[in-house]
Amino acid sequence: MAWRPVRRGSQEEQVGRLVLAGVLVTALPALPFGSYLIWPFVILTTWFHEMGHGLAALATGNAFDLLVINADGSGYASSRIALEGGGLDRALVAMGGPLGPSVIGALLILASGAHKYWKPALIALAAALLLSTLVWVRSWVGWAVLPSLALALGWIAWRGTRGLQLFTLQFLGVLAALSMFNDMDYLFSETAMVGGRAMLSDTGAIEAELLLPHWIWASVIILLSGLMIGTSLKYALSHEGHR
Repeated sequence: MAWRPVRRGSQEEQVGRLVLAGVLVTALPALPFGSYLIWPFVILTTWFHEMGHGLAALATGNAFDLLVINADGSGYASSRIALEGGGLDRALVAMGGPLGPSVIGALLILASGAHKYWKPALIALAAALLLSTLVWVRSWVGWAVLPSLALALGWIAWRGTRGLQLFTLQFLGVLAALSMFNDMDYLFSETAMVGGRAMLSDTGAIEAELLLPHWIWASVIILLSGLMIGTSLKYALSHEGHR
């Protein structure tokens, strides 16, 4: 078969970039010093998860008090559920955490499908990191890492090449999507250790409110996440000609 060059902006190039992003996300920890290189992004995925809890609390009319991220990548979001909110609100807030990375990942991948969205998406993510740090983050790890990532994203949005902007969106989108699937053991566990303390996992908390076993809720979350990521990838790959 004759070799032919990959056309710039083609579907083949888009697929190649997404594959490269996935390879980097999965292979970095195995490389020399890879665990140090990936650490800021581990903190970022924790932020995706915990902000999912916090924003779900706000969306259901409840209070989002604070967000803590630990150096080992664990964390928690503290919210207050109104008395009239009841078990359904608590279950939705618990579900918001594991769905958070998939929602953000899908949005970033969708934004990568059209050039006009690249800079706005990067700026929006940078602004969200800075705002959340000022309002909710209450740990030195969050204060050290999140603003630094926000500044880097801001620089890429304003000064980075188009290729760098696109790859950043795809890398972070794939990172967010894969982080949920990397937490498979957590999703299928009823309890988990957070900051050295045994606590109900998110699916365990949903089970406590909505009765069905935690593994059923884990399956529902995985299905919803897969649909969101799959739909966003299909859209991004089918719009390479509209950049």
